[in-house]
Amino acid sequence: NRQRWDSPGCTRPESGCSVCRLLLIERRAGVEPGPHLDAFKALSKNSPEYQGHGWGCAWLNEDRSWSLHHSIKPVWEDTRSFPETSLFLAHARSAFRNEGITIRNNMPFYDGSRVFLFNGELRGVRIRAEGRIGAEKIFNTIKKFDSGDITEATRRGVMVINRRTRYVRAMNFFLADSRIVRIYSQFAENPDYFQLCRTTCNEVRVVCSQPYDSGNYHWRRIPNNHHYTINLV
Repeated sequence: NRQRWDSPGCTRPESGCSVCRLLLIERRAGVEPGPHLDAFKALSKNSPEYQGHGWGCAWLNEDRSWSLHHSIKPVWEDTRSFPETSLFLAHARSAFRNEGITIRNNMPFYDGSRVFLFNGELRGVRIRAEGRIGAEKIFNTIKKFDSGDITEATRRGVMVINRRTRYVRAMNFFLADSRIVRIYSQFAENPDYFQLCRTTCNEVRVVCSQPYDSGNYHWRRIPNNHHYTINLV
């Protein structure tokens, strides 16, 4: 993840841009993530921007609990396989200036009940929030508004972040608990890179940073400044 975040009182603001990639696969009856993850690995490896500063994924178990995997390897070098699941989320990371390359900074972030994955660039953010990197600060900002309604939390969090940010080049994220996934897509430039895409075929829903060859799937772009919800139960 790369983005710009100006902490209150900073005289030299942090800066950067994200070239991370996101993937979501969902089917209530279960889906094998392997073929989709292989496609995700290929698009990450072949990207003109380097996306090999580690990766991570999260999936729901049969009891609706979360399992997570993080690796400092590039996603295309990780040969681990993953079980059939009703929801699988993945994030491939590119670290700003090759800094902070540690597994602790790899998404998905997990707070015990929710997972968060982010891709984007924010410049001139004036919000007090805890976190090692900007994406974690965004996650914590949204959580401040969560009183049990993840939809309202994301709506209010996005509104505040936009009001207190000089320029949002892009802000794409997945925020999920065991009941719902909240997806947000926003970009001010370069839609071919930053605009999320989605598709559905045979009850399998996929959201990805860019389309990939998936047989009969017909990809559609998620509109700009758009909240998109997937109900899991």
